[in-house]
Formats: sequence, C-alpha cells, structure tokens
Amino acid sequence: MAMEVTEATFQQEVAQSPIPVLVDFWAPWCGPCRMLAPVMEQLADEQEGKAKVVKVNVDDNPELAKQFQVYSIPTVIAFKNGQETGRSVGLVPKANLTALL
Repeated sequence: MAMEVTEATFQQEVAQSPIPVLVDFWAPWCGPCRMLAPVMEQLADEQEGKAKVVKVNVDDNPELAKQFQVYSIPTVIAFKNGQETGRSVGLVPKANLTALL
C-alpha cells in the first residue's frame, strides 16, 4: 500500500531511502489522480521490498510541490539515492510508471 508522505517525513522516507521511490503528487479533488490511485496501489504491492511507492497531497504539502516544480497533477517522480531520476505528468499507463523505476 502506498504510504502518505508529508513535508515532515519526506527526507526520511524518500531522500534517505535505500531503495528507489516513486512519489505520486496528487490532490483529492483531482479526477485523473483518483483514476491513477489504484495503479499506484498495484505498483506498491508489486514492488514491495524492491521499491517504495508514496503519495504527497499537494494541498497539504505545498512546499514539496514547489520544491519539485509540480505544476500539474498527477505528477509521479522517481527518486534513487535521494535524486530525481525520472518524471511522468498526467494519467499514464502502468508500464510508463514501471519504466521510471
């Protein structure tokens, strides 16, 4: 299951993660975000132990959205060793997200 990450926990859960992390920047009012949610949950289950899937609510964590220049949601950003390694904007197929890892 994808865990919710906040500005307070981002450093520990994403930047310092020993495994790759997919971060889903979303908001509850965003239709495409709600459509992407089950795909992200599937990825979280499939990648368990190999990669981490987390969610950032941009309404609750505007500083993270600003820091990573998230101007459109859903935006999914892949991180490895605390560095951004790829990004996807909008509703995309699961294969595109898997490729980011």
